[in-house]
Amino acid sequence: MRPPCGQPPRPPLPTWQHGGVTAATHSSLFPQVPESADAVLDGLDPEQREVAMALHGPVCVLAGAGTGKTRAITHRIAYGVRAGILQPASVLAVTFTNRAAGEMRGRLRQLGAGGVQARTFHSAALRQLQYFWPKAVGGDLPRLLERKVQLVAEAAARCRIRLDRNELRDVTSEIEWSKVTQTVPADYPAVVAKTQRDAPRDPAEISQIYAMYEQLKRDRSLIDFEDVLLLTVAILQDRHDIADHVRRQYQHFVVDEYQDVSPLQQRLLDLWLGDRDTLCVVGDASQTIYSFTGATPDHLLNFRTRHPNATVVKLIRDYRSTPQVVHLANGLLGQARGRAAEHRLELVSQREPGPEPVYTEYADEPAEAEGTARRIRDLIAAGVPAGEIAVLYRVNSQSEVYEQALADAGVPYQLRGAERFFERAEVREAGIALRGAARAGGNDSLLDDAEGLPAEVRAVLSTKGWTTEPPAGSGAVRDRWESLAALVRLAEDFEQAKPGATLSDLVAELDERAAAQHAPTVQGVTLASLHSAKGLEWDAVFLVGLNEGMMPITYAKTDEQIEEERRLLYVGVTRARFHLSLSWSLSRSPGGRAGRRPSRFLNGLRPGSVALGTRGAAGGGGTERGPGPVAKRGRRGPARCRVCGKTLTDAGEMKLMRCDDCPSDMDEALYERLRDWRAVRAKEIGQPAYCVFTDKTLMAIAEAVPGSAGELAGISGVGARKLDRFGTAVLAICAGETVEEGLGAAVDEV
Repeated sequence: MRPPCGQPPRPPLPTWQHGGVTAATHSSLFPQVPESADAVLDGLDPEQREVAMALHGPVCVLAGAGTGKTRAITHRIAYGVRAGILQPASVLAVTFTNRAAGEMRGRLRQLGAGGVQARTFHSAALRQLQYFWPKAVGGDLPRLLERKVQLVAEAAARCRIRLDRNELRDVTSEIEWSKVTQTVPADYPAVVAKTQRDAPRDPAEISQIYAMYEQLKRDRSLIDFEDVLLLTVAILQDRHDIADHVRRQYQHFVVDEYQDVSPLQQRLLDLWLGDRDTLCVVGDASQTIYSFTGATPDHLLNFRTRHPNATVVKLIRDYRSTPQVVHLANGLLGQARGRAAEHRLELVSQREPGPEPVYTEYADEPAEAEGTARRIRDLIAAGVPAGEIAVLYRVNSQSEVYEQALADAGVPYQLRGAERFFERAEVREAGIALRGAARAGGNDSLLDDAEGLPAEVRAVLSTKGWTTEPPAGSGAVRDRWESLAALVRLAEDFEQAKPGATLSDLVAELDERAAAQHAPTVQGVTLASLHSAKGLEWDAVFLVGLNEGMMPITYAKTDEQIEEERRLLYVGVTRARFHLSLSWSLSRSPGGRAGRRPSRFLNGLRPGSVALGTRGAAGGGGTERGPGPVAKRGRRGPARCRVCGKTLTDAGEMKLMRCDDCPSDMDEALYERLRDWRAVRAKEIGQPAYCVFTDKTLMAIAEAVPGSAGELAGISGVGARKLDRFGTAVLAICAGETVEEGLGAAVDEV
């Protein structure tokens, strides 16, 4: 049976030989708990099974992207627990994000290994610090400083050093790096010189700010997240009785993403272990992308040196991506240099063939965003769920133009890094409503006509904003609906997996998921930085902004920094299961000089290009050009400030056609009338205000006061679609009609 158009083919057989092992892809949300320890091993491929059964001595798992490392180590823990070899409370599994820890706890629970501790380094250390502080130090543990930026700013001010916002962020990062590499303030300048680190300010100034920051924390009885690790290490080093207590409790350790361990985290792990070797580490040196935080793959690469008798297992069967995607990923690393590259894993795809990666060149960044949005809309129309699509970029500041383009195209999206699912207001409200309905049982009139668990959930959530059809557009209203729809889908999956399940059973499941931060999938295109996409995957991935200066980033100077940028792109490529699109633009703004070049990392990979070290022009061949409007945009002259004549590059300034600090002749009364109209219009169509017009566009309209459709169309941010939908109302307001008349025009023209 052929899959729907645009959807990746699913493996037809359940055995690993036929691609049935879906390591982290499309697994059942509610699998049956295995009946026995041996049943835990069912469905694992030979290498994964070897990991699962290696329960003694040091174990090192070298796992490529998409090879099922999380599956292998969770089944290892579950097999050990179910076989009676490991006691759940004696196992500590450590990873690097709360999301990954929550996913691991959820998987272990589904395998019948509840009770195993799966935490981040900081979370595990904080629990120990809170428990042992009264005994080791006395009194209450100092208050944890959630965000250190404000205190760093105060420290700089006391040192009479002025930092702008970007410098403040960079100096804060330097302090974090210093602490995880166990560098004290006085030693910072010497360490920077020795390591050739590119400091964002004079090292002597950073040392001064760092010392003052530490002093302010002491004066106010505060600790930061790095202190949590440092203090735990200090207590375990100084108090052998406490170290023995911890070692009696935790006797088996599993460390995920071991290539990202910092020297401080490794020191803490050594203290947890003592003289034992009951350690399993999992990692991939080719996915080391956090060295700026102090992470280093050296601990992974030197594992066999430290543990000569270690069992080493390599996972290279890629169950995530098609051969076309895997071929590109292997080719990308094939040009890599350095120690990590010497230990790279050559992946072998286990999936059916798919489409070739698409390379697209655009005239400018807005054209790239619009073209990407069109392609995404086409994929959704072809059957790819919005939640299975991602747009990945190098830095977060690139997201704005894609947010606007997706909103203009009517495509729902979500920003990676937003609040956790179970902490959203609508999810908390839904949980309260479902709990109340479960307690009321047959006495709740809402459930009178509902038959079956999904129908009951739909009935309850319909009072909170869920409808059978999603609201138009994107924004807050759509986000709320998507959250509730995720709960409805979860109820449907739960009932299918557990026939006869009640509303109370579902509430209990939601409580367990909330505790584990094991969230259901929310439908909406994901916008994320490449760094934050680590550990995630989608059916379709768009890698955008792949220009020299952005990939690799302009401040990557040394060979190792360049290689880390290559690994970052590799991480992005390997997030894709089926569809992969790579794009770049020739200029930043419409009409700008087309002087940009595609990333050097694509040389020799994209059609018509040549590898580094050979002569010849890159480009051409099978590289696509951006459709339609691109050529038209390219004929415009550079955008210049209408006040001072300076060339504009910032998107917001280009909307206003002036520099932010140049004087404005905006009609403020008109601006306020436009804002009032926009608020009403947005409410009518169920979209956030910026989907009608952004603040910058309204400011530009209020400054230009257009008198015709042609003049309005000439304002950046007013495309043909918005001119058609909103032009009559806007021109009426600009002509001096009352707000009421303007609103009426807005309603009449729809």
